[in-house]
Amino acid sequence: MTRLVVGPFNRVEGDLEVTLEVEEGRVARAQVNAPLYRGFERMLEGRDPRDALVITPRICGICSISQSAAAAQALGQAMGLTPTPQGAAMAALIHAAENVADHLTHFHLFFMPDFARPAYAGRPWHGRAVDRFTALEGSAQRTAVQARAELLHIMGLLAGKWPHTLAIQPGGVTRAPGLREKTRLQATLRAFRRYLEGPLFGGPLEEFAALDSLEGLMAWGRGDVALFLDIAADLDLAGLGQGSGRYLSFGAYPLENGPVFARGVWAGGTLSTLDPGQIREDLSHAWMQGETAHPLDGRTVPDEAMAAPAYSWCKAPRLAGQSVEVGALARQVVDGHPLARVLAGGGVLARVAGRLLELARTQAVMERLVEGIEPGASYMTQGKLPRHGSGAGLVEAARGALGHWMRIENGRVAGYQIIAPTTWNFSPRDAAGQPGPLEAALEGVAVGDEAVPLAVQHVVRSFDPCMVCTVH
Repeated sequence: MTRLVVGPFNRVEGDLEVTLEVEEGRVARAQVNAPLYRGFERMLEGRDPRDALVITPRICGICSISQSAAAAQALGQAMGLTPTPQGAAMAALIHAAENVADHLTHFHLFFMPDFARPAYAGRPWHGRAVDRFTALEGSAQRTAVQARAELLHIMGLLAGKWPHTLAIQPGGVTRAPGLREKTRLQATLRAFRRYLEGPLFGGPLEEFAALDSLEGLMAWGRGDVALFLDIAADLDLAGLGQGSGRYLSFGAYPLENGPVFARGVWAGGTLSTLDPGQIREDLSHAWMQGETAHPLDGRTVPDEAMAAPAYSWCKAPRLAGQSVEVGALARQVVDGHPLARVLAGGGVLARVAGRLLELARTQAVMERLVEGIEPGASYMTQGKLPRHGSGAGLVEAARGALGHWMRIENGRVAGYQIIAPTTWNFSPRDAAGQPGPLEAALEGVAVGDEAVPLAVQHVVRSFDPCMVCTVH
């Protein structure tokens, strides 16, 4: 048996280490280590509960809106507040724009550049990959970065700034858009649609969103999506890094009549209702002291001894004792999209296709939200902080299910726990020895002579790691 340590995977930031045990050229066992402890949960203890709205977005500069939305929802639940319908819609629009920008960044800057590597020279698609996705030089990357910057004008209009806005509050949003802002938002989204339907998809988004079979997906012959699908077919990315088929979504973009993308659990080919009370954080293989507990009762106490069998700062969240995968694919599977259901349980192809599908569908969502803006409506409701209470903020970041749990005692934060998407996907083993989703997906992957095997990189990047969000 050969032991191989790979990392960092540093296109977002480099705090990830994967230890592989290799037998006969394939991964027999993987251990995923989140080597950076940050302590945000401890920072919040004893503070005014409203401080969470300021502090938690600083966890991440990529998904700060997601952290804002989760903190606002947790505080709002503790206060007994429900956002106004228009406030909820604008919070959803701000959040959707960040998630879409994140998907765009992942595809162009984090995932596709690996296929421009010299190791793939001679493949029929390699020349196109070099032209479109070579780091810092690819023509696809330049247009994507420009389109992303223009999309984020939404943040300037509605959130004031990005990242780390205070626009999203427990009762709604701080900015009430008028007719002028509505017109500008519509123009921004029309321009973004032109980009998506041009270089990326090469055709109508509604046509891509209507795909309902693997054959239909693989036959999509337009835009940079077609290049990805050619690569996926040649390298069998469908069979690489396959998942458990267990998916969780907290429900994306809550509106007056429910979330835009449904909330629930998909396992064994069956959709079931989510019971957040079944979530536990297992500490058996984490450098943490304490007992396995629901996040509302959990604690974050680092174990400075860092003793075996623990090998990561990351706790191991489980739902009813099971590991679950989260992300765009999970959202679309839970929401019932036919193509996503076909892809359920799949590997690298499924996860990336899930993001592309969500890009196409979310554009229409954002357009509907802007069309529904009512100038002069109420965008905020007020409330009072409780002396004692608790609340949970369960939202969907680009990378998947994000949860904030807050306890308030004597007007101060008595406990604050966060489970980020990467906490779910990059978790270590639990007390039963069950590997986390990435660890399980890496088992069986072929390992060549490269210092960092390309197949391992593709699997890791298909989950889109953001390790600074993982351990708080």
